[in-house]
Amino acid sequence: MAIPAKLIEFLNQNKVCYTVLHHPEAFTAQELAAIEGVKGRYHAKVVMVKADNQMIMTVLPADHRIELEQFDRLSGKRSVLATEADFKALFPDCAIGTMPPFGKLYGVPTWVDTSLTQDEYIVFEAGTHTDAIRMSYADYARLAEPKVVDFAVKPP
Repeated sequence: MAIPAKLIEFLNQNKVCYTVLHHPEAFTAQELAAIEGVKGRYHAKVVMVKADNQMIMTVLPADHRIELEQFDRLSGKRSVLATEADFKALFPDCAIGTMPPFGKLYGVPTWVDTSLTQDEYIVFEAGTHTDAIRMSYADYARLAEPKVVDFAVKPP
């Protein structure tokens, strides 16, 4: 599977500087961060949440986990982690679990954890199990227009 054309077109049309990183096939965010040679805090992972039957794309550092109770308080909805069956059809041009963190490209709201905003750049999966993109967080935030809130924690 190739990097989704709509992602590359979106980045190019918005004239952002980014780097495509090719890597061996990997499946967990922490594995990917290690393979890509970045700390877990720089690797932005996507976790899909179902909040009262609405799909929400959450984006957080690979070394963090989502706190659903906190997310419930912030969203005012009852949330559960979405299953692949819940969201697979929303991302037809992506391998499962490799969605780029731009929910607006797929008609899904995007929420970013505050901890991800503190670094100069992020690295994220680019729709395949072998490609990632590195770009500045400032450019990402400008394009993704996410809701930025505190919903994740770094496990001890």
